[in-house]
Amino acid sequence: MTSISRLRPDHAEALLAFERENRSYFAASITDRGDAYFAEFAERHRLLLAEQEAGLHHLHLIEDADGDVLGRINLVEVRDGSAELGYRIAERAAGQGLATWAVQRICVLAVEEYKLTSLRAETTLDNTGSRAVLARSGFEPLEDLMFGDRPGRRYVLDLSEGAPPAH
Repeated sequence: MTSISRLRPDHAEALLAFERENRSYFAASITDRGDAYFAEFAERHRLLLAEQEAGLHHLHLIEDADGDVLGRINLVEVRDGSAELGYRIAERAAGQGLATWAVQRICVLAVEEYKLTSLRAETTLDNTGSRAVLARSGFEPLEDLMFGDRPGRRYVLDLSEGAPPAH
């Protein structure tokens, strides 16, 4: 059974392995995190957990029944009842509906656990998979923007009436 769990200190090793294993896959569609991310991972993990404890972020891992990391799904920059959604799915789990399931599940957590009333998300226009996940999850296009030289779009999801029904 697949589950979403809040990021904890003991996730560090598995999360680092997930990021290393999928680095080139992720870099094909989003900006690479760079070597410093991996070299300074332990300190970064500690700081993210402290920021989560302070209520600035809600960070999660998507895990399979064996506890293997299949992805990450995060609500960051929490303020005024809103947060920005970000997610990444392992190459071996892509294209199987996992991102849609995770986004819809995190919307429920956003409302029920974190008391958020809206979510924001951004993706490049060439990331058709991510755009489809956001559309299936009820996100509405808000505005076009640029990520460096790549065109993108910002989306918003109103949660004031609760999480949208799963599609």
